[in-house]
Amino acid sequence: MMRRREFITLLGGAAAAWPLAVRAQGERVRRIGQLTLNSEDDPEYRHSIAQFVHGLASLGWKEGGNIQIDHRYAAGDVERMHSLAKELVSLAPDVIFSSSTPASLALRRATKSIPIVFAQVSDPIGEGFVASLARPGGHMTGLTNFEPSMGGKWLEILREIAPGVSRAALLFNPQTSPGGGSYYSRPIEIAAAALGIQPIAMPVNAVGNMEPAVKSFARDPNGSLVVLADSFSVVNRKLIIGLAAQYRLPAIFFFRFFVTDGGLVSYGVDRSDSFRRAAAYVDRILRGAKPVDLPVEAPTKFELVVNLKTAKALGLDVPPTLLARADEVIE
Repeated sequence: MMRRREFITLLGGAAAAWPLAVRAQGERVRRIGQLTLNSEDDPEYRHSIAQFVHGLASLGWKEGGNIQIDHRYAAGDVERMHSLAKELVSLAPDVIFSSSTPASLALRRATKSIPIVFAQVSDPIGEGFVASLARPGGHMTGLTNFEPSMGGKWLEILREIAPGVSRAALLFNPQTSPGGGSYYSRPIEIAAAALGIQPIAMPVNAVGNMEPAVKSFARDPNGSLVVLADSFSVVNRKLIIGLAAQYRLPAIFFFRFFVTDGGLVSYGVDRSDSFRRAAAYVDRILRGAKPVDLPVEAPTKFELVVNLKTAKALGLDVPPTLLARADEVIE
C-alpha cells in the first residue's frame, strides 16, 4: 500500500512535468522546404545539406521534432526544378532554403510571399532576387558565393600551375550559369589580356554536347579549361573531370570536391560553411525576422586545393609558391 507522503511526492513530480508535456503537444511543427538542382545521391551534396541540418539543430531546431524539412532534388533537370518549386510552395512552408541560382530563380517565380533563404548564388542583385545586399527589399535573402573578380583569379591560378597555356575555354551552361555565363566573362577577359591568354566561350546546355565541344577545342594546342561556377557543372563534374583528363587540358574549378574527385586545381568558397551559415538565416526567420531586414552576406572563407597526382599525369610541375599557398594538397 502506497504511503500518503510517497503519493504526494509522485503527484508533485507529475504535475511539474505537465507544463512541459502541454508545451510539447501544443508547439507547432515548423515546415522548411529545400530545393536544389543536385541529385539526392550526390555524396557531396548530402554532406553539405547535413551541415545545414546540423546548423539548425545547434540552434534548437530538430528535424523530426519541432521542424519538418521537405527535400526536393531536381537531379540536373532545370525544367523539373520549376515543377518541384511549385510543389514546395503548395506545401505552404514557413521558409524555403535554395542552394543555387537556378533553384532560387525557380522559387522566385513560384512565390512572392514565402521567405526564401539562398546559398550558392553569385549575383543576387543581377538575378533580381534582392534590391541590394544591405537591404534585400523583398522575400529573399541569404549568402553569395563568388564575386565577378573570381573569374580573373581562376585564370591567374591556371596560368601559374600551367604556364604554357595560351587558350582558355570557359565552360558553362547558359541555362544555369549566373547571367547566362556573362557574370564572370568581363573579369576573365581583363585577366586574359594581361596574361596573353585567349578566352573562348564554351556554352554547353546539355550533357550530350559536352564531349564534342571539348574535343573540338582540344584539337589546337596549349588549351585549358576554366569551369565557371555553375550548378550544372557540379551535377556533371565527373564527366567534366574525365574529359579534361582524356584531352589533357589543365582545368580549374570552383569547389574543393572537383579536385578530390580528380580535377587539377580549385579555388572557391567552403560550401559546407555556407550551408551552416544559411541555417542561421532560417533560424531568424522562424523566430519572426523578415528577409527584408536580413542583409545578404558575402563569403568569408576561401580555399585553394591542388591535386599533385593529376598535375603529374598532365606533365605539370606545380610551383612551390602555389603549393605553399594551398589549403590542401592531394598527393
